Amino acid sequence: MTNLPHVLLAAGTSKRMGKPKQLLRWADKSLIQFQVETILSTTEKLYVILGAYVELIEPLLKGYNVEVIRFDQWKKGMGSSLSYGIDQIGHSNSDISGILISLIDQPLVTSSHFLKMRAAFESGTKQIIASESNSGWKGVPVLFDKYYINELQSLSGEEGAKTILKKNLKNTVLINGGQSLVDMDTPQVYQELFKKFSPQS
Repeated sequence: MTNLPHVLLAAGTSKRMGKPKQLLRWADKSLIQFQVETILSTTEKLYVILGAYVELIEPLLKGYNVEVIRFDQWKKGMGSSLSYGIDQIGHSNSDISGILISLIDQPLVTSSHFLKMRAAFESGTKQIIASESNSGWKGVPVLFDKYYINELQSLSGEEGAKTILKKNLKNTVLINGGQSLVDMDTPQVYQELFKKFSPQS
């Protein structure tokens, strides 16, 4: 069976939001619980990278089949958080075929989108499976073949995985995500999306 773990990046400070995104309400639970439940229906192994507010967030994950990776130097930026997480996964789960990366602030991405990405993946072909919006934006969620693990481990600062994607578009398969790829960065966007899309709201 393909060993294709999922990484949920949730280590940031949510500076523009003004409060931890991870703790925002979505449906009848916190955003991070909603995201974890969505992802767990699609994967056998989920890693959650935490940094800022870890003491508040980690207790919400009790009872879920996830492995939490704590990154104490989260202030260095998203790239550093992801690099550290990938490195830790390599120590405990070295025989992976690839890795699927998603962000805490994309609650509209569905489990079916993750499953489509997995279905399109061909192990050992240096393939990248990326998401594309209706407007042509390309990025996360993104699935990288293990060929790119060393590059992911070399990310630093705010440099995200998109830099690797841009350099390897010829190896990239795009999965349409429609309007679901919007990032929930500000209170205004959160309120709009919550009113329009949050289940049972």
